[in-house]
Amino acid sequence: MNRTQNLLIAFLTLVVLFTGIVISRVWIFKPQSTVNLVKLSVGEYDVETWGKNYPLEYAGYKKNLETTPSPTGYGGSVKVQKAEMQPELYTNFKGNAFSKDYTEDRGHPYALEDLRESKRIGPAAKGACITCKTPYIEQFYKEMGWGYATKPLTELMDRAKHPISCANCHDPETMGLRVINPAFIEGMQKRGIDVSKASREEMRSYVCAQCHSEYYFEPGTSKVIFPWDKGLTPQQMYEYYSTKPNGFTQDFIHTDSQVPVLKAQHPDYEEWQNGVHGQFGVSCADCHMPYMRKSGQKYTSHWITSPLKTLDESCSPCHTQGKELLFSQVKAFQDNVWQLQHTAGQNIARAHGAIQKASTSGAANQNQLASARELLRQAQWYWDYVAAANSMGFHNPVQELNTLGQAIDLSHQAIDAANKAAGTNYL
Repeated sequence: MNRTQNLLIAFLTLVVLFTGIVISRVWIFKPQSTVNLVKLSVGEYDVETWGKNYPLEYAGYKKNLETTPSPTGYGGSVKVQKAEMQPELYTNFKGNAFSKDYTEDRGHPYALEDLRESKRIGPAAKGACITCKTPYIEQFYKEMGWGYATKPLTELMDRAKHPISCANCHDPETMGLRVINPAFIEGMQKRGIDVSKASREEMRSYVCAQCHSEYYFEPGTSKVIFPWDKGLTPQQMYEYYSTKPNGFTQDFIHTDSQVPVLKAQHPDYEEWQNGVHGQFGVSCADCHMPYMRKSGQKYTSHWITSPLKTLDESCSPCHTQGKELLFSQVKAFQDNVWQLQHTAGQNIARAHGAIQKASTSGAANQNQLASARELLRQAQWYWDYVAAANSMGFHNPVQELNTLGQAIDLSHQAIDAANKAAGTNYL
């Protein structure tokens, strides 16, 4: 045999050996699963039961019980009053329970506990408040439709045995991603999107968006509605609210200024959707629930936290600038947003005071006062849109800095209008 024939025989021998190893490994000596699977049925909401099948994901979920500060100093999961950093909250939310209790959010396992302990919840609280706190919303809606929204909150909390868990986002029979919040499903339908036909990559954001979005309660029915008919920017949503949709005019009347205030509710999805990550198809899960590896097994982290705590897994797959540069860039964005947010909040608090003084002066021009209140209503919405979100602007720093700039300008205009109404300068 010549040298070429010898090499060919050696190559074919290696191919046969490799094929034999693969066949024996897969079909003859296939290793048994190290996990004894438990059959999950519809209506199984106990995360411990799911954890028997998915121990790595369950271990990550339990890490959400940790309460730690944010790496940048903004947000985090320590249950402290936001007013400790922003005392202007006490003024800006006068007439609303947020002036009494506005804590930082803790992890999903605390959803029901924090709801029960919140000073914003009273005996008259409606069932709509439980919409994003437990997977039992699936049962409530199947049984009652939107009728659950007007049930006493205490009644539904007594029935809900588990907080936000696997079943909020996964079908127990197929493990496919799903959404169960009827308000989100309806909101997306109005935008022409059928979430039942969404791709897996789209669902990796939709499962988060079903709760991390702005909403309001329809007067009379307490039905949860997402204000997306005109778009997802703060300007588009303000335009929508200005039409008094479904008879909704405000979340509360400010005690001092009598401004009909709109209270923003964590518009994280809306921020992301219009930001650079959302525009380039980076999902919420890519950053907040990155892929991990342990003992050679790939899995999705269910420790839903700041990507800065998992920089290698969350950021490095796309960004190669190094940890220090990435961290400093995030910190710079958040520092700048915080500075303008704090300034806007303080100016808005002063504007409430100016309008209150003008309205009690005895001879104020009522048309100019009405103009001042409208300017302040818009200023507070723009400020709160940013302040109520969880990213301190990082989801969309360009939009949020612009939004806060408008809030500051509108608050100054409100003060000027109040002064003109009273014919004097209060501030």
